[in-house]
Amino acid sequence: MQGVIKSYDPMTGDGVVLCDTDLTDYDLAADAILGSVFRMLRQGQRVVFDLDEQNRASRLRLGSEVDMKTPGQ
Repeated sequence: MQGVIKSYDPMTGDGVVLCDTDLTDYDLAADAILGSVFRMLRQGQRVVFDLDEQNRASRLRLGSEVDMKTPGQ
């Protein structure tokens, strides 16, 4: 899935990702950025993510407009 970071608190690790396809908000899993290239996240950061068993965003990876396969790209 792809989306953008809606909010992120670097002190607690709490955050929300807005999914591009259905505009659903997903809370970040506690380990969402562990083992990823991210040290922290910023609002508007484009990401690719999976959902864990609790329906939270996990395994965050870099995303881009090109990944979305938008027309003309």
